[in-house]
Amino acid sequence: MALSASTTLPFSVDRVAATFVDEDFLRHTSEYVGGTLESFAIEGDTAGAFTTTTVRTLPTTRLPEIARKFVGEKLTVTQTEKWEAPAADGSRVSNIALKISGAPLDVTAVQRLVAEGDSTRVELDGSVSSSVPLLGGKIADAAEPMVGKALNIQAQQAQAWLERH
Repeated sequence: MALSASTTLPFSVDRVAATFVDEDFLRHTSEYVGGTLESFAIEGDTAGAFTTTTVRTLPTTRLPEIARKFVGEKLTVTQTEKWEAPAADGSRVSNIALKISGAPLDVTAVQRLVAEGDSTRVELDGSVSSSVPLLGGKIADAAEPMVGKALNIQAQQAQAWLERH
């Protein structure tokens, strides 16, 4: 299944990128959806190319029944983001991979933070797939709206966070 989302935030790319890799913000968004931030690590200098690894535990109460049968009451999601150094205009790109413990899902995406004057357009394009024979397509179909919703929550919460900080 394909993922695609875009939104514009009225803040600079530097501020949006700094928020997306702020441990307090990641804890806030995890708790906002009823989960827990288990760990967060940054490798490298955020002024250039760097990698983040975020591990969250999330409830499965909002997942479709078919998905809950596979994963149980909670899931552990490991999100790895490989950020490229800023472009000349300050725009950033990160390659995102999600691994969901105990779930036969793979999520990959490219997130672009595009400078538009004093604002940032956040674009996300990716895919959700499942390796389960015969049911893989149904599992990916069921998970895709939830993954898309999670990514939209991040952008919405980023705007509110930046307005307060």
